[in-house]
Amino acid sequence: MARAGMPALSDAGAAAVAAYAEALHRQHDLRPATHRNYVSDVRQFAAWCEAAWREEDDAATFAPAHVTTPTLTAYRAHLQALGLAPASINRQLVSVKRFCVWAKDEGLAASDPARPLKLVPRVPAPPRHLSDREEAALVAAVTNHGSARDRALVVLALHTGLRAEELCSLRLQDVTVSSRSGVVRVYGKRNKYREVPLNATARDALRAYLQTLPEGAPCLFPSRKKTGDDEGAKALAPLTPRALGYLLAKYAHLAKVPDLSPHDLRHRFGYRMARAVPLHRLAQLMGHDSLDTTRIYVASTRQDLQEAVETIAWR
Repeated sequence: MARAGMPALSDAGAAAVAAYAEALHRQHDLRPATHRNYVSDVRQFAAWCEAAWREEDDAATFAPAHVTTPTLTAYRAHLQALGLAPASINRQLVSVKRFCVWAKDEGLAASDPARPLKLVPRVPAPPRHLSDREEAALVAAVTNHGSARDRALVVLALHTGLRAEELCSLRLQDVTVSSRSGVVRVYGKRNKYREVPLNATARDALRAYLQTLPEGAPCLFPSRKKTGDDEGAKALAPLTPRALGYLLAKYAHLAKVPDLSPHDLRHRFGYRMARAVPLHRLAQLMGHDSLDTTRIYVASTRQDLQEAVETIAWR
């Protein structure tokens, strides 16, 4: 009997899937979960093929040579009819595409029927837009319950738009703060260098924090980690992006701001700056290579659109 949740397959179909599973294991360095997902997706596809083909031929069994491009487009329509998210559909289609390439390379199919198959278009969702009230509540939470380091992290994220990795990798020499100006020097994605100016709010938070920074700290925002010795001593080490996520989640919980991530603070900066500077300058501040990436901050939020249509309401 087939395992619960696994579709039933003919012996020939099960053998084809098993051969592919063995090839994946032998030819690719995949994590167990990834291997399992690829095989499961192909098995689901093979079972669907057998069920569809039996409507025309009671003896039909799955074989790579029988798969055609119309078969694949019909399967895509089937997945869409199930109401799956585009990302889930595309993951299964990519798994099937890989299988078809393997089958052709192994001589099990004369050609690759999946080559013309297109994935389901995905409309990117706009980034989460932190409201003024939520930002104020978050800053109040970290001010009232956090350290100078934590407050500086949150304020710097909100007023520079740095990525979590960029914040955590900052060194003291990367920051210059004076009474009337300031700058943070960043090596971002692909080691691309940029300079982001610091406004008065960011400078004030950094000045207060720098007075508490331990001497000889290896980075601007260190944390203390156990050294592993018998006395349980702790040494300074760079804060990790994952730790930053936990830290922010703590203050977001206190502020009653749900589902907040470090990247949401970057988006908050992007949205606010999009109203003040041209697109090419915003791209420079955000460290974007393409203006297409920056345009998400120009797109109106749902609240923006609601306020716009309310201006012509008859009341």
